[in-house]
Amino acid sequence: MTKRGDAVAARARRLVGVRFRPQGRGRETGLDCVGLVAAALRVRCVRSDYALRGGSLDELEAALRTARLTRIDVVRPGDVLVLKAGPGQLHLAVATEGGFVHAHAGLGKVVETPGAPEWPLLGIWRKS
Repeated sequence: MTKRGDAVAARARRLVGVRFRPQGRGRETGLDCVGLVAAALRVRCVRSDYALRGGSLDELEAALRTARLTRIDVVRPGDVLVLKAGPGQLHLAVATEGGFVHAHAGLGKVVETPGAPEWPLLGIWRKS
């Protein structure tokens, strides 16, 4: 574990319970998965004008590189998980020691889920 990763995971955990809102960017107004990751990483300039389905993995990975994240192979707490939540639907989560934090549209809030994500893992990214 790294101090930076632990801090990112802790910030994500502090957002558990925040209302889900598509393209949401704030604790007070709600968060989506991008807003959650941006808040946990303390990234300020994040797009909110993207389609909820049909996103491009290449475009998402370019945005992660712009935010100074590096693609890695082994997950640690605080890493950003890029997941395929459904056909044409990408999803982001923050890894924790025993699971991951993500904005859950179905439950209407940010949650921490134990274990590995149920969706295919497309990439692991870490703040450099």
